[in-house]
Amino acid sequence: MSLQRRRRLETINLLEELGRRLVNYINNGEFPYVDIPSRSVSNIRYDPNERGYVIGDKRKVRSASHMMHLKKFTQFIWIAYFAKELLQRGRTSTLRDVYYSSQAYGIDFEEQQESDELIMDLEAYIGRPREDMNIFPAERAAIFGDLTIEYTVPGYEGRRVNLLSHPDGLMIGHSLKTSEFVECNAERVFVIEKDAIFNRFIEERVYEKYKAILISTSGQAPRAARYLIRRLNKEMGLPVYIFTDGDVWGLHIAGVIIYGSANSAHVRELHTPDAKWIGVWASDIEKYKLPTDPFTERDLKRLDELLKDPRYNEDPWRRELLKFKKLRRKSELEAFSRYGLTYIVDKYLRDKMKEVE
Repeated sequence: MSLQRRRRLETINLLEELGRRLVNYINNGEFPYVDIPSRSVSNIRYDPNERGYVIGDKRKVRSASHMMHLKKFTQFIWIAYFAKELLQRGRTSTLRDVYYSSQAYGIDFEEQQESDELIMDLEAYIGRPREDMNIFPAERAAIFGDLTIEYTVPGYEGRRVNLLSHPDGLMIGHSLKTSEFVECNAERVFVIEKDAIFNRFIEERVYEKYKAILISTSGQAPRAARYLIRRLNKEMGLPVYIFTDGDVWGLHIAGVIIYGSANSAHVRELHTPDAKWIGVWASDIEKYKLPTDPFTERDLKRLDELLKDPRYNEDPWRRELLKFKKLRRKSELEAFSRYGLTYIVDKYLRDKMKEVE
């Protein structure tokens, strides 16, 4: 039995077990309830052994006996039912589809964030990510490089593709992140926040010059991209280097890839502790005399939050945050274009790789 099929059957069993538990409560004359691991900030901690965020032992109860709980309880049970239907029928859904599909069943959410939150509650309850329930976000990350993969999803088993095959890169969805790695001629992975720089790296043949697999996250890295980055590092032994804008938001994008997201602390295997953030640093803004913009009040608020975050207590994180605090200015990856279109590859990337390797 394939790994994909086994995980599907295991997830169906976990959802059915939830249903059996509720039916038993009713048959015994009791109000059904669920106790769900709390995803509150107070129940999330940084585990130095895991080198990432994990969820604690606190739980929250939703019971049909409590009028204030009844709506959320009903919505939670419907999402579990809908996920089981998807798995049994071999169908998939996006987070947006779940939100709209609920209306056909008379389970109305006021906004998509409500259904998204309950899907994450269900993840925490059964201990499986939403992808195992065939529920996916809209993907936006892409990958390009000399790596041949073999699909494992039903209908495409055994099909192979080399990731150099599309000049714009291939979208990182469920099918790609769960594929088998067949042959890899790359020696490292470059993770890039911006699509424009990802495309520039393809045009300048960085994948050949540095024997690199290129991944664009298009902002904060989606789960599928983070999972794939971890696999490339753990399974293939490829070092991972992260390029972001020179601001506190870019710094945090790198931090989430390396240490994990507090919002996804209930899901394992999404972070890559050995990845390195190699720019754009606040000190690079001065070193390369990059064009800048002033920090906004929102930037300054985020800066203060990150200075209190345990992930960023050591260098280069702490050093660069304090540098940002002093500069109160930010810059983008595209700012290197002031020196010419190829400067970021010919000069900045070369300098950075010498510095870390």
